[in-house]
Amino acid sequence: KGQLHQYLRPVIDKDVLLVSDSNAAYRYFASEAQITHEVINLKAKQRVRGAIHVQNVNAYHSRCRQWLARFHGVATHYLPNYLGWRWALDAQRINTPTTLLKAAVGVFPHLAAT
Repeated sequence: KGQLHQYLRPVIDKDVLLVSDSNAAYRYFASEAQITHEVINLKAKQRVRGAIHVQNVNAYHSRCRQWLARFHGVATHYLPNYLGWRWALDAQRINTPTTLLKAAVGVFPHLAAT
């Protein structure tokens, strides 16, 4: 719950719908943060309830884990860097050698707000 407050709370809006598995930490976090929360009970083989599902998260987690396997483990300290790299690859944000070189030195023109 503390990690949810530390990392998730600063990046979500008050009017967000949090969809999670049945882990109690999400329920307590949503209540304290005063955000709407829907639970999908994966233990009861529930995957979808109408338009509410957690399949996007599960699919991303699977793709990310497969991709990280080639590195034979990643130090926790560097995990944000690898996740940023994966995020850029997923959305094809780095699609030229020039963009790759700029990103490698910390220049991210594709992230500039317009």
